[in-house]
Amino acid sequence: MIENNEMIEPGWKFDNSYVRLPQLFFTEQQPTPVHAPEMIIFNTPLAQSLGLSANTLNTEEGLAVFAGNHVPVGAVPLAQAYAGHQFGYFNRLGDGRALLIGEHITPHGERFDIQLKGSGRTPYSRGGDGRAALGPMLREYIISEAMHALGIATTRSLAVVTTGESIYRETELPGAVLTRIGASHIRVGTFQFAAQFGTVEDIRALADYSIQRHYPGIYDHENRYLALLHEVIKRQAALIAKWQLVGFIHGVMNTDNMAISGETIDYGPCAFMDRYDPATVFSSIDRDGRYAYGNQPRIGAWNLARLAEALLPLIHEDEEQAVAMAEDAIADFIELYHVNWLEGMRAKLGIFNEELEDSSLVEGLLSMMKKYDADYTNTFRALTLDQREATALFDSVEYAEWHERWQARLGRQKQSITDSQQLMKNSNPAIIPRNHRVEEALEAAEKGDLTVMERLLHVLANPFTYSEEQVEYISPPPADACPYQTFCGT
Repeated sequence: MIENNEMIEPGWKFDNSYVRLPQLFFTEQQPTPVHAPEMIIFNTPLAQSLGLSANTLNTEEGLAVFAGNHVPVGAVPLAQAYAGHQFGYFNRLGDGRALLIGEHITPHGERFDIQLKGSGRTPYSRGGDGRAALGPMLREYIISEAMHALGIATTRSLAVVTTGESIYRETELPGAVLTRIGASHIRVGTFQFAAQFGTVEDIRALADYSIQRHYPGIYDHENRYLALLHEVIKRQAALIAKWQLVGFIHGVMNTDNMAISGETIDYGPCAFMDRYDPATVFSSIDRDGRYAYGNQPRIGAWNLARLAEALLPLIHEDEEQAVAMAEDAIADFIELYHVNWLEGMRAKLGIFNEELEDSSLVEGLLSMMKKYDADYTNTFRALTLDQREATALFDSVEYAEWHERWQARLGRQKQSITDSQQLMKNSNPAIIPRNHRVEEALEAAEKGDLTVMERLLHVLANPFTYSEEQVEYISPPPADACPYQTFCGT
């Protein structure tokens, strides 16, 4: 709701470092104004954390910025160029419906991209209209905020506004613009673009910029470009492990959707898994399951290999040596991922220390969950609360044997059962953004009722509280529900 407030400065402090890169990487462009914008949702806590005045931005002044009708003082809007392997095929891409308005510096000196998504055509639109629909923009808002609450690195959403204009996909839809906040929007695909269409000096300029922005501690490293590859690998190993631990399926892990910063980016056909099955895939366009839940670590490694290829001329002047050094770095990814994942699984089971049998203990549980079609999140929730519900999993002889192994394992550590239960509560969300609940909220919002979405966001904001108000949101969809499918609307 737009409020009338005594006007104070919004707090923007722009420093647009990206425009100091070679012109190859972007095109300066103004957003396309809209006729009748309306604020649908504004993220007050995020605005405050950025050092912005929520009172000022949640007014007509802020609305004009978020709709693309007004560019704040100091901002330099631009569309970024990049490329990417989309489902394994290389394409020249770019911001086809998004503009980086500028880089805001917080009072603590942190730098964040301010991006408008759905702000009109750009030179990279490839025949598209450059606009976005309300439903997908609200979907990104909900899921990205849920991911943040789950403690997973992610871009976030500051606002969603409607444009007062319709866009046309399969049907006529209300247009909207999302304001996205990110550590940056530099992608693996940005490096691929430089390698394919630029010079070695362009790759070097992008690499140096990325290091200074995200990994300044390695700038003086004897081989800072190899060190950059290692740092991105480490962050992606940690990120994808966290996805797996909560059952999140990105859905479109193209190389242009992997951020150098280690944040989750581009919430298109994403969703959360209900019953446990590594083959789970929701995206309507992923017909072969390339980006299924169980494939995400492997695809992460594949994407990082494409980053390594782009960096080869910088890693070593001798190509063979560069390839060998890059291959060694990529080989570390799966081990780093597994270490992160197993550490997280131990925490989900209340285990503080390490034993060799821990991996088989976890795999035993997951095997049973798949066999009995157990709900992923609710199984760990039940273990956390010691609730022996009458489900096929908990009633099975296999589970009784596994439970005995698990209890014996807990008994071999110095921490108490109470300590283990608290660790499990801190590691197992009681609630996730269930797909049918998200769709319920979006359907209501598109009809003008925002209360369903607002209540969902409220309970998702504290997923580890195990509060009573969360209970109605823990159930998976009815057994007779149609298979859930997502689309690349964002």
